[in-house]
Amino acid sequence: MKRIATLVFLLTLLYGCAAREPLNPAYYQIEPGNLPPVDITLNIPGLGPCTDNPDLSLHLDSSQPVNVLVHGCFGSSGQFRGLAQVLAFHGQQTACFTYDDRNGLTRSATELRHAVIQLAEQSHIPQITVIGHSMGALIARKSLAEPPLASPVRSLADLRLVTISGPFDGIASAQTCGRYWLNWATLGLLPVACYVATGPKWTDITYTSSFIREPGALVAQVGNYLKIDTDERGTCRHEEGGRCVESDDVFSLAEQHNPLVETDARTRRVEVRAGHVEIVGDKRVAPTKLITILQEHGVLRPTAPERLSAFSKLLARVYQDDVLLHQDASKNLSQP
Repeated sequence: MKRIATLVFLLTLLYGCAAREPLNPAYYQIEPGNLPPVDITLNIPGLGPCTDNPDLSLHLDSSQPVNVLVHGCFGSSGQFRGLAQVLAFHGQQTACFTYDDRNGLTRSATELRHAVIQLAEQSHIPQITVIGHSMGALIARKSLAEPPLASPVRSLADLRLVTISGPFDGIASAQTCGRYWLNWATLGLLPVACYVATGPKWTDITYTSSFIREPGALVAQVGNYLKIDTDERGTCRHEEGGRCVESDDVFSLAEQHNPLVETDARTRRVEVRAGHVEIVGDKRVAPTKLITILQEHGVLRPTAPERLSAFSKLLARVYQDDVLLHQDASKNLSQP
């Protein structure tokens, strides 16, 4: 029983997820940057703008590429607001996929798959890039793995995949859940504890799950796959008075490494020294390392030399302003 109590505690803290934050109207919009003119409005289940806006309508140029961003657990579309503005500055459109992070990963991946198909069916978008972080990385890759996609997507000029800090070899903290022989030893309480802690997805995140052990091959429509692994050792998410009060070391390189995922000839693997949240940015830090990698690999367009100063100002404005907005929201919530 002590083992199960410990397990529940560990799983509750699992994934290094940022705590959910209340919706803030200040995050409902993004700066348009150099986005192309809008010519279509779409309403696709699971997809919406990369903001906290409850209006999930997508306003796009149907002839231009779209980047679909997939958050990790306890995440939201608004957490990718800053990255969406980085892309918008470079004239690149985004949509964010939102899902119930307690659902089984296969279910979430299927929902994402259907959303990508609808996005292709309802527009003339020539390229869709699916970008997933953390648990969202697992969902993103699974959504583009066999079986074959529906015929409308086959007409796409390009379908690309980017995963960031994904635990493709299973989550070490959940190893106990994967030891099925403990089911009888705990009189059936082990799966109950795992379910209470994480929901149905517990069967997908262990090192023994079929989701991990049989990831499947990427569909033929995927032109290339950029796999970004983060060496998170010794990183810190939040410091106070020169002391780390919240670690950013969530998944080891061993948890992120899986030969079954990396052997495809279309896969390019990049390893970077960065914290789990630092790599994608949050309300405290801009994702400069990720920006560099995405530009080096052609996912993010290069910044024109004459626009470097404007881009630096955008990063400072977006992320510093977000810090101030976050602090103001926290103060308001703390007031009676």
